[in-house]
Amino acid sequence: MSAQTSSNTRLMACYAYDDVMSLDIVGPLQVFATANDELALLGRVESYDCIVVADEAGPVKTSSCIRLHADVARRDLPLDGVDTLLIPGGNGMPARRKDVALHKWVQDAEKQVRRLGSVCSGALILAEAGLLDGRMATTHWSRCDEMARDFPAVNMMGDRLHSYDPSGFDGDPHVFTSAGVTAGIDLALAIVEADFGRTVALSVARRLVMFLKRPGGQAQFSSYLIPDKGVTSRLASLLDWVPGNLDQNLSLEVLADRAGMTPRTFSRVFARDIGMSPARYIERVRVEAARAVLQDDTMTIAHVATLCGFRHPETLRRAFQRHLSVSPQEYAERFARKSLSPV
Repeated sequence: MSAQTSSNTRLMACYAYDDVMSLDIVGPLQVFATANDELALLGRVESYDCIVVADEAGPVKTSSCIRLHADVARRDLPLDGVDTLLIPGGNGMPARRKDVALHKWVQDAEKQVRRLGSVCSGALILAEAGLLDGRMATTHWSRCDEMARDFPAVNMMGDRLHSYDPSGFDGDPHVFTSAGVTAGIDLALAIVEADFGRTVALSVARRLVMFLKRPGGQAQFSSYLIPDKGVTSRLASLLDWVPGNLDQNLSLEVLADRAGMTPRTFSRVFARDIGMSPARYIERVRVEAARAVLQDDTMTIAHVATLCGFRHPETLRRAFQRHLSVSPQEYAERFARKSLSPV
């Protein structure tokens, strides 16, 4: 297996092993392959070269009974020619946690590849190799407690779709993880966007009939803005109404009246069903909305504060510091197409 021969081609490798989750591999690789199609339509010469690597070249049995063909044995893969290496999860993951030789291989990979990531429970393999200590990470929801218990040095973010961020501001550009199964596709789209821009990534998402960025990820409307209606029937209508009325008076009394409860009963029901006070919830929704609006380079900080219900830029600044440990201006400088005016 030779190293990359073209500066326009990025070698994307995914590791396979017995009883791996097939979608953890084929999902991201399909995103990269579709990106190639979209790049070709645009007349661009850049592309991805996708391969599957395993302990030995040849067929690998997945947990879905599909057999994938590994292009190369891991000992024969020149890691210095790999752009991105992904470690998937699956039923065979627990055995891989005990594979010392595999841990050494991913440790070597971390020193040589540009990006090393995991899909689903593959995060525990990276954690076992010591590569997630001190880093933000996520994994399949059913493994989050296990990760937190077994690897206390890892900064677990159970509500994240992935921890990849090319800027290094809200994640890691070098070693990163993704949540359960299809979150690997979200991760792959984020990688495409980082490599070739939003237009190409959006074209890939459209071709695959999916969101470019699902709720809950970076710099977008999060799950706070799209509530789970299964949480509580008593609050569902209110939670649907809140995101479209952030510039209104959303005091406890106003919210309670709209929910048809007394303020005392409303506070009790809200804390029980949502897990936080009404005031904290409203502030978090407003912060998430402001994060999305701040990507629009036509908006001033003052306009964003008014639009999202903070009234004054200073109130917006304090809320950002509480929730994100960064100012709105600093956030805009990283994520808007160009810096915003503070007024």
